This record gives sequence, C-alpha cells and structure tokens, in this order.
Amino acid sequence: MIYKIEIENFYSIRDKQTLDLRASAHAPDTTQRLASCWQGSQEQAPKVVALFGANGSGKSNLLRALSFVCWFVQLSFSIPLGARIPNHPFNDRRSLGNPTRFALWLSGPEKPGSTRQDDTAECPYCYELILRNGNDGTVQREGIFFWPTSTGRKTRLIERLEDGTVKAAKDFGLSGYKRALEKILRPNASVVSTLAQLNHPVASQIVGAAGRCQSNIYIEKVEFSDDFVRENYIDRPEMLRQLNQQISRIDFGVRALEVVPGKNGQQIMFRHQGLDSPMPLIYESHGTRQFLKLFPLITYVLSVGSIAIIDELDAAVHPMLLPEIIGWFHDPVRNPHNAQLWMSCHNVSLLEELSKEEIVFCEKDWQGRTEIYALGDVKGVRRDENYYKKYLGGVFGAVPRIG
Repeated sequence: MIYKIEIENFYSIRDKQTLDLRASAHAPDTTQRLASCWQGSQEQAPKVVALFGANGSGKSNLLRALSFVCWFVQLSFSIPLGARIPNHPFNDRRSLGNPTRFALWLSGPEKPGSTRQDDTAECPYCYELILRNGNDGTVQREGIFFWPTSTGRKTRLIERLEDGTVKAAKDFGLSGYKRALEKILRPNASVVSTLAQLNHPVASQIVGAAGRCQSNIYIEKVEFSDDFVRENYIDRPEMLRQLNQQISRIDFGVRALEVVPGKNGQQIMFRHQGLDSPMPLIYESHGTRQFLKLFPLITYVLSVGSIAIIDELDAAVHPMLLPEIIGWFHDPVRNPHNAQLWMSCHNVSLLEELSKEEIVFCEKDWQGRTEIYALGDVKGVRRDENYYKKYLGGVFGAVPRIG
C-alpha cells in the first residue's frame, strides 16, 4: 500500500507535490475503507484513492508517475545502452534542465528479503528516484530506505549516489554481487532492476513486488485487445468462473460467458437472457468489453494484495457498477491483503460513495502547473457534508472553468 508520494518535474507536475494519505488518528473506519500503512502500524491510509479534477488537470499524470516508478524498478534494465529514459519533465526552459524526482512511501518487511509467508513484522519503506534531464536523461540518484521498528531511524537499504557508487546495508547482501554489478550497471537503468538480472534475492523480491502492480496507463493509456480477453478467460478457467459469479449478480443482460470451439480454436461466447444462441465478443457493448478487460487486472491485484492503477475507470464501466468495484477493495474477505486501487474519475456523482480520506483533487493553474491535494487537506471539511454538491459548487476547487 502506498500511503505517501512526492513528485517533482514530471509532465504537468512542475513544483514538488506531496500527497500524504495517512488518515487522522480519530478517523472512524466502520466500513473497512482504511488499512494499516504497515502491519502493526496505528497509522492508516485508504484502500481506494479516487482522483477528481477538470480535463487536463494532471490526474493521469499522477497515475503515470506511479506506473513509471513500477516500470523503472522492474524493467528499466531492458532499455538499450545509451538510450534516454522515457521521462518527460515540465515543458518550460528552467524545468527542462532540472531533475525529475519521485518518492513513494509504502510498507515492507522489517527483515529485508523476508516474505509475507514468513509472517515477519513490517515497517515503513521509501523508494526515491532522481533523474537528470537536459542532454543527459540518466539516473542521478536512487535509493531504498526503511525505518526498523527497533530503532525508528531512517536506514539505508541500498543507495546509488551521484558518482555511480552503490552502497547497501549489510542485510541487503551486496558484497558478493558488487564486481558483477560494476560491469553491467548502466546510467539509464535502475540498480534494483540490474541486480535482479544477477538473481540477487532481495532485489528480485522488490522487482517481483513492482511487477505485481497492474496499470492501464504508462506513457499512454493502454487499450487491452480482444486477444487479451481470450487469453485471460480461455487459458484461466478459474478467472472465467469468478467472472461468471459476478455477472450473475450484475445486470449486464449476460447470463454467462462460455468457452466454445471455433474455426480458429476456442473462443469466448456470451449467453444472453432471452436469446437462443450465444453471441461472440465483437457484438458486445463497449462497456461490457471494457469490464471484461479490467476484471482480470482487478481480480489479480485483490488476490495478491498489490496496487491497481486505472485511468478513467468510470469511462470503462457503467456508473452503477463503480460502487460495486470499489466495494471489492473495502471487503476484507475479497481483499484480504489490503490491495489498493488508484483511479482517475470524471463521474463526480461517485463523490457520494467515497469517504473523506479516499478523495484527491488535481488542479492546474494558468501556467499549466498541476497542484495535487487531498480532500482532507481542505480546512473545515466535515464527514457529514455532501461532497458532491460542494465540489460542483466550487468549494473544493479543481472544477472545470467554462466561459
């Protein structure tokens, strides 16, 4: 679970933006909307984070930042030698030469390298990445830090300094990999991603965690193909079973999905209420097809306790279905490992379904710079207020300006 982020000089986010999602110590949680920031922590953060704001206000850029960090940690070693890191600083003369910075706070094992199955204690972690821009476009600094409960002090797990030197805590176990790392570490790749290529156990675990994060937006929004649907449901019978359990409860006009033999192999067919013959995927509505494409992503994240990053979820599914999906993340049975959903929204009626801690706003000023703030940062907001009406009335800002 991510409970705090800092982003600076990335797309429309020019000045450092800090979003701290930790709830007030007095925040009630009678609906299972909050979870401990790390196992055993008294601090809590929301399992659903919904971004609101006008078109072009920077909602997607915040999600891009999260997806970019996950990609960089996991896959940046695949960038060709000498290629620029695909980072986009704010488009003004000063920012184009200034570094881009990301910092994400999340939970991790008290003992580096241990897993959830080890039933180990957890503590806060921070991943920080600083990228050079201008003519360089390489890593300036990268580090992972944690705060063991035994000391409460910031402790370096691994850090890559500006001169390229890599230092690590003893528990990280870098000594046996140092010589090989020096040979293959490139200025455009993550040191974590690089160490994972050498089968370093802790780095491989971190890369695996980044890979479990699921997103439909990277540099551009990803449109999953119909082949993606077929692969997920034909090759994964359990996924098909879970989907059929849901569509029997939700009024899609579809009774069930079936896998049937076709001319070119097995295919997905839809059994509709009142129709004699099943229908192929191509004849289904856009909303139904989008739901089928997002369902495996969401189901996977819920099963492993990871993070789903979904741009414009409300554009993909019917507004009445959105509260249902959000409820999956609130449900401790369906979400036993406290998976987290980050999503951008245009359907402001969803504000009536969300708690104070789950709402984040993005607003762009006259110079095109994005400001990010949580509803909890707005002074004087009560829990019994109608957030929907107050937002449309301009009380919270971040509303479209017309005329």
